[in-house]
Amino acid sequence: MRRIAVLNQKGGVGKTTSTVNVAAALARQGKRTLVIDLDPQAHATLHLGLMPGRSGPSMYESLTDNLPLEKIKKTVAPNLDVCGSHIDLAAAEVELISMVGREMILRDLMAPEIKNYDYVLMDCPPSLSVLTLNALCGAGEVLIPLQAHFLALHGLSKLLETIHLVSKRVNRELKVAGVVVCMYESGTRLGTEVVEDLDTFFDKRRNNTAPWADAKVFKSKIRRNIRLAEAPSFGQSIFDYSPTSRGAEDYASLCLELVGLQVPEREEIATPDDPPLVVKTEPDEESVPVAKTSHKPESVKQPEQLPIISRPAPAPMVYQRPDIAQVVPKPHVMAPKPVQAERETSWTFVTE
Repeated sequence: MRRIAVLNQKGGVGKTTSTVNVAAALARQGKRTLVIDLDPQAHATLHLGLMPGRSGPSMYESLTDNLPLEKIKKTVAPNLDVCGSHIDLAAAEVELISMVGREMILRDLMAPEIKNYDYVLMDCPPSLSVLTLNALCGAGEVLIPLQAHFLALHGLSKLLETIHLVSKRVNRELKVAGVVVCMYESGTRLGTEVVEDLDTFFDKRRNNTAPWADAKVFKSKIRRNIRLAEAPSFGQSIFDYSPTSRGAEDYASLCLELVGLQVPEREEIATPDDPPLVVKTEPDEESVPVAKTSHKPESVKQPEQLPIISRPAPAPMVYQRPDIAQVVPKPHVMAPKPVQAERETSWTFVTE
């Protein structure tokens, strides 16, 4: 059984989307797959059509009360089961802080399920917490979704340090399977440069003893696609929601590459979501071939200069002072109002 932790401490890089869709692709390949949602936000649970708190016990009861995974998992598709999460899982870190060996709980829970599944994918929270340590101690491989941006690349070094520390002290079998580039835009120069930097980084450390010595950047890149953002609102994977979209094509290709099968070559086609890259290059003087001749080059005839068309100078403007009688209006004389005669008022005194 391959145990894969989908991990990146930076949020919004495609961890949950990659976990759910890779698991769905593996299940379609006939692989018995289990998804363990360790994120208190329960986005992987929602993505697979389950409602947190209404689908029975969650990973919170499993980690705090030692409830077996057999009583938690739900079948959502053929060959695909999920152990859901809940917001209460955020309190598990406080409850487990005084427990000895708290980072080994998940590994002990997965031990009885070894013979039941071919793949176990763990969706980790976007932080290096006790839940993340449980995933690293119980996993054998780490899959790192990464967005081709500078800040995401900068946080990769901190993540590799954590993986190296866990593999050195707790789980010596832990290895980095590779990096999956998500929300990739092939029409941008930044995306191409980040992928080249990742390839160079891993190629220089092939003979190292670090956990990422055999890691690679997967050739199957997850291109930006609006269908991937719409699928969670329907509680479906990309293969059920839009099987003909680019997102389904990319994750199917990633599944084949993860299993070890040959991935068919595909042509990069620019779309409105993926604008083409237009790079203007100037030829190098050394690379431009120059024909060797024995005679002197003829002087290039300069084009005739166009005649200069003289524009007539504008006539000077003469300021004429306007007539004051035409500018200042005559005062309006109002006719006097007729004087109204005063009305006589008579007063009558009434006495009792």
